[in-house]
Amino acid sequence: MPVKKPKSKKPAGSHEKAGGPARRAKRRAPHRAIVKARGARPERVRAILEKLDEAYPAATCALEHQTPFQLLVATILSAQCTDTRVNQVTRTLFPKYPTPEAFAYANPRELQQDIRSTGFFRNKTKSIIGASRKIIEEFGGNVPRAMEEILTLPGVARKTANVVLGTAYGIPSGIVVDTHVQRLSQRLDLSRNTDPKKIEQDLMQVIPQDKWILFSHQLIWHGRRVCQARKPRCAECNLEQICYSKEKTI
Repeated sequence: MPVKKPKSKKPAGSHEKAGGPARRAKRRAPHRAIVKARGARPERVRAILEKLDEAYPAATCALEHQTPFQLLVATILSAQCTDTRVNQVTRTLFPKYPTPEAFAYANPRELQQDIRSTGFFRNKTKSIIGASRKIIEEFGGNVPRAMEEILTLPGVARKTANVVLGTAYGIPSGIVVDTHVQRLSQRLDLSRNTDPKKIEQDLMQVIPQDKWILFSHQLIWHGRRVCQARKPRCAECNLEQICYSKEKTI
């Protein structure tokens, strides 16, 4: 008569243990909780917008331009460069290259020298010539008005696209996030992200769409004039009473 083998005990942590694989999978699942900036409460956002309207009711883009195409070129040049420097360069650049065709078929080496003082002049030359040619060949010589189309232009990312669509066409496609907007969004606790794309998404959720264009310009102006990077001038800031940034100077 065959002898029955005793059943072996399952080792600790076996799949048959209560909870089994589903329980362990749950423990391994990444934490996806989203921490919302506490400063983004609707009533506080309204107060911030009111204060910005009081201080900068007519804020606008500082880049000098007469056409959407000139604004596109100026915005490409503004990467890692001040608007003041870009304006100095474009005052002679735009008369020399008055149309997209003039930029599209410019001598690259000559254009590099024309924009050299803005920095990264080789990459900027490549972007300007490439964008100009695509505008001529695919968009009838006009800067496109749709986000998905303007993003196909060489050298154009969301920041540049938002500047052109918002300032030149009045289309609130998003919120411009430059270094000033990034810094102030964190100081005002409107976003706890550091990546510009994520900051933009945070701001778009709490700022009314009809304010997107003006709000960008207002934060940029405020960042340049008052809420500066190294030493914010909090004593002169009309937002001081509703700001609880750790970087406050008073």
